[in-house]
Amino acid sequence: MSEAIKQEIQRRAINGKIDCAVARKIADDLGVTYKEVGEAADKLSIKIKACQLGCF
Repeated sequence: MSEAIKQEIQRRAINGKIDCAVARKIADDLGVTYKEVGEAADKLSIKIKACQLGCF
């Protein structure tokens, strides 16, 4: 997992959770895939909630 992804997820997570829209924005901003962000969140034990598209 890249350090940039890890830092962004941790920075934006609230109570161990992050909204799907925020996770997608992280991926778009960093130029990585949704899968990479999802896998990083899993490794960090951060849940992705309110997923509208089923990406995560």
